Amino acid sequence: MSEFKVGDIITGKVAGIQGYGAFVALDDKTQGLVHISEIHHGFVKDVHDFLEVGQEVKVKILEINNENNKISLSIRATEEAPARAKQEPRKTQTSSTPDEGFNTLRDKLQEWVDKADK
Repeated sequence: MSEFKVGDIITGKVAGIQGYGAFVALDDKTQGLVHISEIHHGFVKDVHDFLEVGQEVKVKILEINNENNKISLSIRATEEAPARAKQEPRKTQTSSTPDEGFNTLRDKLQEWVDKADK
């Protein structure tokens, strides 16, 4: 594992897929895990929607834990984040007649009683 360094971006091959992420072979002896949260910018419900076994992927090494022989990888760190859509401010709904719209219950109560009596 000493040939790999945190921050390296390399091409690997998806070796296996689990519900929590994908194992990527970096070479013949070394594999790392791309956690489901590091597969794609945005929500990933199912890893299979984005990856398949045997697929070549570009990954960035996020962490190397020599003690546990584990390498954490990211695919999304190799991709540019999509531009966020500019959200329009919410428009408040305006009433077509002046006596409609928001009024306190006390203000409307007499009007409702009068309508009910008719």
